[in-house]
Amino acid sequence: MEIMTRRHFMHTLLGAWSLAALPGAASAAAASSAPEHFILERNGWVPNNERLPVLHYRNVIAEGDVAARMEQLFASNGWPAQWRDGIYDYHHYHSTAHEVLGFAAGRASLMLGGPDGRTVDVARGDVILLPAGTGHCRLSASADFLVVGAYPAGQKWDVCTSAPDPETLRRIRALPFPDNDPVRGSEPPLAQLWPRS
Repeated sequence: MEIMTRRHFMHTLLGAWSLAALPGAASAAAASSAPEHFILERNGWVPNNERLPVLHYRNVIAEGDVAARMEQLFASNGWPAQWRDGIYDYHHYHSTAHEVLGFAAGRASLMLGGPDGRTVDVARGDVILLPAGTGHCRLSASADFLVVGAYPAGQKWDVCTSAPDPETLRRIRALPFPDNDPVRGSEPPLAQLWPRS
């Protein structure tokens, strides 16, 4: 049995309070649940990221102006939002930025990892964190589908639709990421699942 220190207890309590304080935040149980996570290996021309897993949080923001609240949450954790839109319906990846996608309205089915990759269903309130190199595209979506896209401070996204050259692969592997999880801040799981070594 792990014993929680007073400092860790206070840090956990403050982290839960800051998420709960956001208007429209999910219940404490939903907010504290671990995200689904999985590694995607290289798939044909799509490099993916064999070191860093995709993270899928469900029901992070449950009500209210979900888009605005996701933008606020991401920015407070060092991942400022750069756009509101949908997701391209063709396979692509980013080599210059890690990406967090906040699903502010509607539902969609996505393909992660490139052609014949992994199908993932998302809904209003969900958040997916994609490490650089991860292939993604929209397979289908409801008419009201809306996404908030955010990136670590200082990173600008590109759109890659062909196999990476050696320099692009080096850039993906060396791309830094912030200490803060876009959803949880300084709390795990990012620090545990995205190791710096």
